[in-house]
Amino acid sequence: MAHMFIFAICSALIISRVDLCRIPETLYVLVPQTIPVGYQVTKVETADCDTRSLVLSLKDPSFTIDRNRAIVALSPVSVVGRGRTFSVWVQDNSGQGSEMEVHLMRRTAPETHNSKGLLKRTKRRWSPPPFNLKENMKGPFPKVIDSVVSDSSVTYKVFYTMSGPGVDQAPIGLFTLDRESGMLSVTNAVDREQYPLFNLKVSVFNAENGQPTDLPLNLRVLVDDENDNAPEFAGPLQFTLPERSSAGTAVGQVKATDKDAPETSHVKIKYTLLNGLERFAIQPETGVITTITNTLDREAQDKYMVTVMIKDLFGAVNGLQNTATATISLSDINDNPPTFTKALYEATIKENEVDKLILRIPVEDKDLVNTSNWRSKFVITKGNENGHFRIDTDNSTNEGLLYVVKPLDYENGDKVKLEIQARNEAELTGTTAQWMSVPVDVTVANVDEGPQFSAPTVTFNVVEHVPNGTLIGTYTATDPETKSSNGIMYYKTLDPGSWVNVDRNTGELKVANTIDRESHFVKNGMYNITMRAVDTSSKSGTGTVILVIKDLNDNVPKIPSELVLCESGGDALGSVVFVAEDKDSDPYSSPFTFNMPSDSDGKWSVKKLNDTAATLKQEKPLRRGIHQVPIIIRDLQGNGDTQTATVKICQCRNGVCLANQSSVELGPMGILALLLPLALLLLLFLLLAFFCVTKMDKLEIDDKEYSGGNLLLSNTEGPGDEVDSTLIKVPIGIEQAGKDSVKGSLVNVGWMGTKSSSTIGGHGVHDNGIYQQGITTTKIQDYNSGQYNTQYAGSQLVGNSMSCIDSRYLSQDGGSLRMWQANGNYLHQKLKSFETEGDDIMEDDIIHSYEYEGNGSAAGSVGCCSEYGDNANLDFLNTLDPKFKALAAVCRKS
Repeated sequence: MAHMFIFAICSALIISRVDLCRIPETLYVLVPQTIPVGYQVTKVETADCDTRSLVLSLKDPSFTIDRNRAIVALSPVSVVGRGRTFSVWVQDNSGQGSEMEVHLMRRTAPETHNSKGLLKRTKRRWSPPPFNLKENMKGPFPKVIDSVVSDSSVTYKVFYTMSGPGVDQAPIGLFTLDRESGMLSVTNAVDREQYPLFNLKVSVFNAENGQPTDLPLNLRVLVDDENDNAPEFAGPLQFTLPERSSAGTAVGQVKATDKDAPETSHVKIKYTLLNGLERFAIQPETGVITTITNTLDREAQDKYMVTVMIKDLFGAVNGLQNTATATISLSDINDNPPTFTKALYEATIKENEVDKLILRIPVEDKDLVNTSNWRSKFVITKGNENGHFRIDTDNSTNEGLLYVVKPLDYENGDKVKLEIQARNEAELTGTTAQWMSVPVDVTVANVDEGPQFSAPTVTFNVVEHVPNGTLIGTYTATDPETKSSNGIMYYKTLDPGSWVNVDRNTGELKVANTIDRESHFVKNGMYNITMRAVDTSSKSGTGTVILVIKDLNDNVPKIPSELVLCESGGDALGSVVFVAEDKDSDPYSSPFTFNMPSDSDGKWSVKKLNDTAATLKQEKPLRRGIHQVPIIIRDLQGNGDTQTATVKICQCRNGVCLANQSSVELGPMGILALLLPLALLLLLFLLLAFFCVTKMDKLEIDDKEYSGGNLLLSNTEGPGDEVDSTLIKVPIGIEQAGKDSVKGSLVNVGWMGTKSSSTIGGHGVHDNGIYQQGITTTKIQDYNSGQYNTQYAGSQLVGNSMSCIDSRYLSQDGGSLRMWQANGNYLHQKLKSFETEGDDIMEDDIIHSYEYEGNGSAAGSVGCCSEYGDNANLDFLNTLDPKFKALAAVCRKS
């Protein structure tokens, strides 16, 4: 019957639909004969249900289902006879519910009578929990552990079942339980470090009906530990310690673990050092390594390797052990100052040199390279009171770099003794050593220097508009070697307004032109002049003269050139605010006074707004357009006059006259201004047409008078020489060509289609000669023949007179060509005559030196003109146009 019952339950579970929320169809529960209130009968187990929408219910009012799905008694319930049965329903949002029948069965137990005749219920008893199992036990297997016996076996014929880890869970099959005798056996060795504990569940059933005869037993199987695991190191064995640490300083802690059972001697580890005992020690219980000396020097040895042994059973002979090497590195401290490689350093520098490296000072440092303990910084402790030197550090070599930053003067001393100290970026620690210093001797070499002004900058006060020739002051210089001013000449190198003359011998500064404080050359009332002093060896020095210009009341307040008054609309009268400006400074400037003239027509009034501004108001209605308004403006000193303000009355937008306003006010003069460019353009076309159709006149070069405005005259060979017109042969057919030749000029032989002509040197005039007869067409290539080349004929003589070309002016018989050749012959003869004539013929062409004009002359000395190289500079002759150079090349030909 019991087998059939179990089979029915299993069949019901197998055939149930797995896709619906379900519970077992039948459940048997052993309960006391009287169930007290609050007694938990059982817990409902569900499968494939939605826990969020799960609903459990039952029909017996004596029981309820709490939130944990446990069936709890609401009132005392007696279980008699064949027991008590009720149903439990379960349903979720799938809509399909399941029903389970719960059968409550009275728990049976033998009863005995006590001495007083009262009935008592004995407790059920399982024997013997718990069980112990030693790990790594030897075979053969299976090996019996113990037996599990329920007291219900005395009353019933029972059988036992077991479940849990080691049975039907991993590791599956490790334990077996004899179904009838309850004998528990193990089938294999167990590793405690993997499975320290097994929680098994043993149940007992009536062999006849399959119903439980006792509550299930939770059986614990403990695996006893065996020292089968050696301790292991945890974490890296890398430690760092500052050098020179005191004895007893903690280096670091060695950490180890053991897989054996905690709180047993199997995991009690002892730490031992196998070497390095002269410098380090280790605490046996904690594994903390400490120093036993204070002499650890990184510069001597920066790393130590020590062997550490760990052993369980706290170091017992039979304990398991492991060893490893710990690395102890020493970190650097600044216990070594930088040292110099020499006891004395020497350097040489020329006087007046500046920003120059004169010495590299190497040092040595035993500390860790490229750290603050190694990097050096240098200090000049002595000899640099005047700030002539600077010392830096070369970051790559750690050397000291000594620079001269302020010029040295040999005359003030040829030797400078310095003392330089080398330090580190970090302070010294762990040592009694001190920073070291080294002497440096700097030799100053003498240099022939230029003169030096008495001061680099000198200031003179001067009143603007002082008369020319007024002495401003004297600015002199001396030779640093001789301390004398003899032979020193003074010049200006910068005088933007040419306001000052300098006496070359004395350095006196005098007014040369009007000094105006309001000039744009003056900044903040000061005007700068740069002076140069030159000695006999052409060496020079410079200085600056600052003229502090005192203001005069030489300017009156001025109003803007045009004022725009916007119409207010209707009968309202407008006004405009204007600002007056006075170039003078206080007290010759603002505040201003504003008034209308006494004979004012009453159309306008002016009212002061502030120190520099006023409001010009319209007192009567006025037409649009330009109005001239007289206003009297005076400065603080009463200096001023009547000025006329140009006021434009117009319709405005954003303070600007509208565009159509200007077109409405356009009068006859405006129309004339628009037509004038058109008339000029028409006149230009008429002139061009006139020049192109007018016959060419002869040109005569007039050299009767000498013009001082010309540096050179190209149409004169020398003063008093004349061109013999009889030497110039002109071709027949060119009327009046040879007759109109004049002295000092050449006949115009350019293209004759224009009235303009060009001559050598540019001094040409028009005459009435007309070339038109005997001119026929010929090829331009014919001009390439003759004693001179095309460049000479076409470029040098013809020049730029190439407009309005007319081939009719080239004769067929080569007359024009012969004329060019004749002119060329004459020029060659003239050049040849220069070689035989004396130098006195050119005496008027040479440069003359002019002497001092004498005392009392208003002009004074000619000054710069007394020297050839001052202002009569002929350097421009080296940059003449290429055409002039070509002419010179032709003239040099023999």
